[in-house]
This record gives sequence, structure tokens and C-alpha cells, in this order.
Amino acid sequence: MIETAKLTRRFGDRLAVKALTLTVNAGEILGFLGPNGAGKTTTIRMLAGIIAPTSGHAMVAGIRPDREPERLHEVIGLLPEAPGFYERLSARRNLQYFAGFYSNRDIATQAEKYLALMGLQDRRDDRVASFSKGMKQRLALARALLHEPKVLFLDEPTAGLDPEVAREFRDLIKDLSGEGRTIFLCTHNLTEAEQLCDRIAVVRTQLIALDTPENLRQRQFRRQVVVKLESVDDDLLKAVGDLPFVQDVQRQENRLTVALSDPDRDRPELAARIVQAGGRILEISEERRSLEDVYLSLVHEEEAS
Repeated sequence: MIETAKLTRRFGDRLAVKALTLTVNAGEILGFLGPNGAGKTTTIRMLAGIIAPTSGHAMVAGIRPDREPERLHEVIGLLPEAPGFYERLSARRNLQYFAGFYSNRDIATQAEKYLALMGLQDRRDDRVASFSKGMKQRLALARALLHEPKVLFLDEPTAGLDPEVAREFRDLIKDLSGEGRTIFLCTHNLTEAEQLCDRIAVVRTQLIALDTPENLRQRQFRRQVVVKLESVDDDLLKAVGDLPFVQDVQRQENRLTVALSDPDRDRPELAARIVQAGGRILEISEERRSLEDVYLSLVHEEEAS
């Protein structure tokens, strides 16, 4: 649904996006992560046909954004980081106005449909100036959906929202993905990315990594088993370290952190061998790295290279 080939954008001497090549499948939520200034918003602006690339190209829903931006805007929806409205107009009047830019749509019906979907029906005749930030974000998403786009570009959609409203917004995004829409999600919220995204692209001007959250974890960090025992002596530590399927073992008080050749296969055998060696196991679990750990590791690696 979205393809880029060496997509590049310069602003004078500054390189904002370098040779970005990736594919986003139909119905997928792709998380687009990176530090400030990494080129995330610039990428969205190129994919949405707002600015042209310096070199390379993209295809979105079979359309080249730099060549047919008006045609593209019929099939994509965009929620920018700072959406703007006519503040003195009502929510309904704002949506009716923006719906008028699209062909073959019943303006009144579409406005009512998405006001209801976003929970704004009771406030539809109130001026937008009276809305909270969360309500404005919901209205902005309604505006992006008026013409039933196949592809949605969301730039920091929950930034500045309180936790409850942010959770409601994430639920809306999940529902939209369930309808088969392709979603390109820029976010700094790593928990949000982990909850929502099928795959994650990490960028810092250029693409650093692209994979599922779980595969990124395994790529950056070995899976390790943590065994909590009543006590750990040198003999038990040596017995565990000598096992053929143990790659590494570290002791911290009464806990062992063990790297295994195949954690799923070897964990039961590890537990049995510890018991045979006289260890009394209180708890055994797998150490799970957060997406934040993965993200920071990738970004710091790129800084160091």
C-alpha cells in the first residue's frame, strides 16, 4: 500500500531524510519512531504529497505523491501534529466544510457519522474554540476520515493528551485498523507503538531498523531466563555454567540470569538440572526487554557509528 525507493529530502545543506526504502502492507499499522529531527514529519509530508522529495520516489495506494497530489488526497487521510480548525465555527460546520473538498460524498451524512463515531455528537453545534485538546484531536481524526481513506497518516496523535483520553484514542486507531485501513503512525510514545503496531521502523535521518517489536527485541538482546532461588553458592553457579546449552550465567545475590541456546527448549531442562544440583527454585521467568530498551539501543548504536 505504501512503497518508498531511496526517498530523500534536503533543505539546503541539511539532509532531513536519506534514501528511505520500505514497504507498508495493506491493513498494517507501521510505527515510525525516531528522535526529534530524525525526519519523521518530513517523511509524512512527502508521502502525503505536501512536499516533493529531492530524489527517490514513493507510491501510496498506487499513486505517486509528487506527481498526482490531488488524486492522492482522495484516498489518504492525514492527522497532523497540530491540526487547525475554524475555531468560531461549530464542529459540524467544520466537518461539512472540509467534506466539501471531496467528490462523491454525502457531506451531511459523513459529518454526522464521524461526529457520532468520535463521541462528539452531543457537542456537534458547539464552537470548536470551546473544545478540549482531546476533543479537538477526535475532531481532527473525524476530519481525516470523512472521505473514507484507504491510508491514514497519524503524526503524534496522542501527544499532550491525558492518559484516559490517549487510551480511548488508541482504541479508535485499533478499530480503524480492524476495518482494513493502512496506518502510518509517527509517535514518541513507545508503549503506544508496542500496543498498536504490527511492525516498527526506527529512523534517524535514514532507516536504522524495520521489524516486528518481538523480532527487534531478539535482534538487540539475547533472551535470558531469570531464576530466583533460596540461595546460590559457588558449586551451584558452576553446575549451571557447565551445562552444554548455557551460553552465559550471571549471579546477583540469590538470582541467576542465564542465557540459553534455545530458551523455549532448554528452560525445563535448566530447572531440572538446578534441582538435581540441590538448588531450591522460588521463581523462574524470562527477562523481557521493553521496546524502550530496544529503541534506545538502536539509536545509540547509530550515534556511535
